[in-house]
Amino acid sequence: MAEATIMVFRGEAHQGGEEKEYTVPVQEGMVVLDALLYIQANYAGDLAVRWNCKAAKCGSCSAEINGKLGLTCKMRMDSLPLEEPVRVYPMKTFPLIKDLVTDVSWNYEIEKRIPPFAPPEGELTMYQEDIDRIQEFRKCIECFLCQNICHVLRTHDRKDSFFGPRYMIKIAELQMHPLDTVDRTELLNGDGGMGFCNITKCCTEVCPENIQITDNAIIPLKERVADRFFDPLLWILRKLAGK
Repeated sequence: MAEATIMVFRGEAHQGGEEKEYTVPVQEGMVVLDALLYIQANYAGDLAVRWNCKAAKCGSCSAEINGKLGLTCKMRMDSLPLEEPVRVYPMKTFPLIKDLVTDVSWNYEIEKRIPPFAPPEGELTMYQEDIDRIQEFRKCIECFLCQNICHVLRTHDRKDSFFGPRYMIKIAELQMHPLDTVDRTELLNGDGGMGFCNITKCCTEVCPENIQITDNAIIPLKERVADRFFDPLLWILRKLAGK
């Protein structure tokens, strides 16, 4: 039976950490999560790894594997160069709790700041084309891989100024809903930090649900912000009106 060397980051918050080496037998169809669970069962019972569904739908098992972002339950071992050690690290953007588990609670605090869906009173009617437009955004499994790779959050640590691509999706879902009555454009231009995103599309590239985050959510939202706050004609009219 083939074997793989797995180098797993082991450590706790505020105490640093290091790689630990484990040898794992590789079977057909095996994914990285299988290897981690083998390590947990046979070598290190205290290995902290977050997972739930093992079907790439809960978003729990996000990690950095050989420097690439992905779900450990989705990345197959036979897709990796097993002649070299497979390195598994926690997401870099969020504070470490232990081993491969990070504290992603900041994301939920951001979600609380977004005004929820608010439909009008009376009879409500939607058309299929309206549903098709926003359905894509509802596929998000909140793995936060897009948040993790976003250079504004990862490299520059501007969590104080930018909501991140996951919440651009959330706002786009609401803003493009034909029955929603709340305007979140000012939030995008202000606390949401839309201007920080320079549309590199790295968030789109790591999305396990293949949501076109940049093209279908961020760029249309940027256009709405630009129309509202940076259109020169509207700026002149606001000045003339004393607004």
